[in-house]
Amino acid sequence: MDICVIGAGMMGRAITFDLCKNSNFENVIVADRNQEHLESAKHFLQKHDVDYAVVDVNKTREVTSLFQRCDIVISAIPYTHNYFLAKTAVATKTHFLDLGGNNDVVEKERNLYVSAKEKKVTIIPDCGLAPGMTSVIVKDIVEQHDEIDFVKIRVGGLPVNPYPPLNYQIVFSPYGLINEYVEDAIVLEEKKILKKKSMTEVETVTFPSPFGEMEAFLTSGGCSTLPFTYKDRIGFLDYKTIRYPGHCELFKTFLDMGFADNQSVVVGETEIVPRDLFALILLKSLPQNEQDVVLIKVLSQGRKNNTKLNVEYQVIDYFDDENNITSMMRTTGYPVSITAQMIQQEVITEHGVFGSEEIVPCTPYFKELEKRNIRIKKTMV
Repeated sequence: MDICVIGAGMMGRAITFDLCKNSNFENVIVADRNQEHLESAKHFLQKHDVDYAVVDVNKTREVTSLFQRCDIVISAIPYTHNYFLAKTAVATKTHFLDLGGNNDVVEKERNLYVSAKEKKVTIIPDCGLAPGMTSVIVKDIVEQHDEIDFVKIRVGGLPVNPYPPLNYQIVFSPYGLINEYVEDAIVLEEKKILKKKSMTEVETVTFPSPFGEMEAFLTSGGCSTLPFTYKDRIGFLDYKTIRYPGHCELFKTFLDMGFADNQSVVVGETEIVPRDLFALILLKSLPQNEQDVVLIKVLSQGRKNNTKLNVEYQVIDYFDDENNITSMMRTTGYPVSITAQMIQQEVITEHGVFGSEEIVPCTPYFKELEKRNIRIKKTMV
């Protein structure tokens, strides 16, 4: 089988690295419309056998031709392209996975279920870190309980050595970050699916030293399909992003001032979209590719055989110095690579459009993460 990763950025490189190291695909292809990005990826992946293709995802003919060459395609580009790519996958009978990032786009992809099933195609949106890895953790919780009172998902990608004032570094597309902070968060509460404002309901989350007390607040996208899948199984479910204390208040000030607006404004004789300018400023002002850490805590309470259970899942994952791969690249890229390999190996055989929690088997998935030194610590609290 042949597989293609669309996008030669940080996540695309991590996915490709894992495919080259851990899979047995006959051909691994990286596609991007930017030749410089491809050259940079080629340098990063120089020890691995990879084919490279210049493909503009805005050109239907080029995308269709690429998909026809492949059995599986993974999107590692901004979420705005994923619905078109998913439709193309159905038309070309190509399995398709993406890193998601937007609830509305995922909902449109879900509408392709019938046609995907008819064409015997498997489409899995949102299968990176959160949603993705955390979705499978929630599935594991559901499978081990008769009743579940709550599941609270807390995730953050952070610099090991934070720089003020934001104490943050760019670990993925700034547009994705802005979207998470601007769009409404989806919450499951008493079997009702609600929308709440992001960057609200700030709370304290505690991790072992050197992190200690961190802050967490509602953001968009992290729950993805979980509230819909488990509406009748989980009493309460929400997702919050973890940051160093004070980040939420500072960043929200920029949003309140309109820096993330999509409506263009005229400055002198130039038309500017505030969000584009803000994304550019974030890229120029914040550090990148420095030592980072991903923190995950999933808390749950429920019952099994009438016995009350409080279960906590925790991950603390660091930058890979040996291979120069950030923790965010590892924890986002490797899960989607593992899922793609499960399709290749026929561990996953169902056709249609699915959330990770609907189709990815927990035990083999967790074992594959552990092989990559991404360890999920599960404790009864």
